Amino acid sequence: MSPEDKLKELGIKLPEAPKPLGSYVPSVQIGNVFYLSGILPLINGKLIRTGRVGESVSLDEAREDAKIATINALSVLKSNIGNLDKVKRCVKISGYIASAPDFTEQPKVLNAASDLIFEVFGEAGRHARAAVGVNVLPLNSPIEIEFIFEVSQQLSAIK
Repeated sequence: MSPEDKLKELGIKLPEAPKPLGSYVPSVQIGNVFYLSGILPLINGKLIRTGRVGESVSLDEAREDAKIATINALSVLKSNIGNLDKVKRCVKISGYIASAPDFTEQPKVLNAASDLIFEVFGEAGRHARAAVGVNVLPLNSPIEIEFIFEVSQQLSAIK
């Protein structure tokens, strides 16, 4: 099943790609590889919650945020390549989790993003990964995720 069909099956409708919140571009293409800037779990341009995981944000809430950020990443990617069926592979995910000092389950938070990428892309969704605990993130977001994708053909437009 194609990634586009899989999204439909999962009932996921990609939102409009989020706009950058600073002086950067949402993605950079080098050859067949797209590097996505850090993606926050925004819905309609706003965080649904703020704070650190293990304090004001639960593990389950952080996992939900990781899914939202992943859906936003797929929106950014699709806005650049036109169709997710052109994705050859998810190469790497780097997740930054704003964590309470004693919170050590960052990998469990990021598993939600990894699992969704695998669900959408199958074996092409298996990727390298880093799950890093940090003190604070932009806008006091609980999570920020960077993605690297390889596409099947070199595309010339960079957005």
